[in-house]
Amino acid sequence: MSASPEKPAHNPAEAAPPVPRHVAIIMDGNGRWAARRGLPRFEGHRRGMEALRNVVRIAGDLGIDYLTVYGFSSENWSRPAAEIADLMGLLRHFVRRDLADLHRNNVRVRIIGTDEGLAPDLVGLLAEAENLTRDNTALTLVVAFNYGARQEMARAARRLAADVAAGRLAVDDISVERFAKALDTADIPDPDLVIRTSGEQRMSNFLLWQAAYAELVFTPVLWPDFDRGAFEEALSEYQRRERRFGGLSSAIG
Repeated sequence: MSASPEKPAHNPAEAAPPVPRHVAIIMDGNGRWAARRGLPRFEGHRRGMEALRNVVRIAGDLGIDYLTVYGFSSENWSRPAAEIADLMGLLRHFVRRDLADLHRNNVRVRIIGTDEGLAPDLVGLLAEAENLTRDNTALTLVVAFNYGARQEMARAARRLAADVAAGRLAVDDISVERFAKALDTADIPDPDLVIRTSGEQRMSNFLLWQAAYAELVFTPVLWPDFDRGAFEEALSEYQRRERRFGGLSSAIG
């Protein structure tokens, strides 16, 4: 009786599912979280900030290189003045309290968006966060603050138009790649995975250009409740998908 052929050695590294390099999150549901508990909206935003601290740590633990979070949109200015003041205050508190810890953990902070309409002290704090951490090499935390994707693309178009008008660029040289370099995210890879919490299923003017081929995961979990389990579940959903970038499925052959 002949011996059975040996099974090839199992290589855990080969079997490990891919971890997305860049995860972007639309942090939604703070207000509903508070309302369901009979609490003021501010408490929902405060708990949402705690969830952000936790998610930054988890992303680093999981080996994610870039984490982009939607902190404040261009459209959020339409909210009540008191709520806007609360959100700005929470951001100030986050930077003042967490910046040293982020820096100590080798986290690089990037801000995308515009400083139009922001208080000078807040602009200074955001610049300090970027400058202090610019040489860090672990997780890059990208905060989309006072950000809107349509507005970002309009800014990029104006930059390119100015270059054409000044003779620095020919119209025929405006390619997809050249346009991408004019965006706020010029040195940041496109997101592999976009997660939106709270059960809403829309992009809300977030990374519309960059997310062209991102996988989208919508979870019913409200942002203040988004913990390691919810994060890992979203990553598992991503890992079950086949990214084709416009090509054919490998199952077709």
